[in-house]
Amino acid sequence: MSGSDLASAPPYPDAFTRAEVGWIPNLAPLAEDELTGRHLDGLVDASRAKSDYFRLLARDPEVLRARTLVDKDIFYNVADGLPRADRELAAAAASRRNGCVFCASVHARFAAHHGKRPDDVDRLLAEGVDADLGERWNAIVAASVALTDTPLAFGADDVRRLRDAGLDEGEIADVIHGAAFFNWANRLMLSLGRPVAPAEG
Repeated sequence: MSGSDLASAPPYPDAFTRAEVGWIPNLAPLAEDELTGRHLDGLVDASRAKSDYFRLLARDPEVLRARTLVDKDIFYNVADGLPRADRELAAAAASRRNGCVFCASVHARFAAHHGKRPDDVDRLLAEGVDADLGERWNAIVAASVALTDTPLAFGADDVRRLRDAGLDEGEIADVIHGAAFFNWANRLMLSLGRPVAPAEG
């Protein structure tokens, strides 16, 4: 990249934030007018055609469809199990640990909104995964971090701590699903592009 290209490149974020972070791909996504019925089926939601990220993943639409349905089931199917805020916290904690500023911003916004605890979410973003958020959220963050570092680091002590914090078996499974999915999703997003600082103002 030339000096002029570097000078005009969008800036990286300088901190974790709940503000809307952008993302630019390293590889060319499909153009919107290139999307076929097969691609749109893979996107699941037609509105995702506006996203560079999802149009890039749409190059393999069957895999994208499977990924999206898993994502939706983990985070939106809340008739039973963990409340939405706690699911989003698990994703935000994994993203904070992995250094995925984009994903951390998205899931921190959802955790703050659904949990009505923006100060605690901001503490997680600013201080990292060792921030004190109260024992229930501390247990969720610790379990998410263990899974993020390596699945073998997650074990009986993490499950016991989640139980002691009041989570039942279904809720513990939801923590595992949210953290594990975003542990994978972060690595995909970090490999395929980079975050862009939120617009000022």
